[in-house]
Amino acid sequence: MITRTVRATFDGSHFQISDPVDLEPNTNCILTIEVIEEESYEDPFKFLLKNAGTVIGPPDWSVEHDHYLYGTPKRGESDE
Repeated sequence: MITRTVRATFDGSHFQISDPVDLEPNTNCILTIEVIEEESYEDPFKFLLKNAGTVIGPPDWSVEHDHYLYGTPKRGESDE
């Protein structure tokens, strides 16, 4: 017995197969249904607006962002 997995959408009365299927016409099959959750997509701009001001960080985060992101020396520090 050969097992294949393909994606399909049910329109209320028929399955519309999304993936190519390499079967001879009139091949008898048994279908096992597994409902998958649709991946949600959130607009990046809406995500930023929703989360703006919610990140907790050091008080000098905006001035010293290169230090916190990339490890560069803080602006107030010197190598002397």
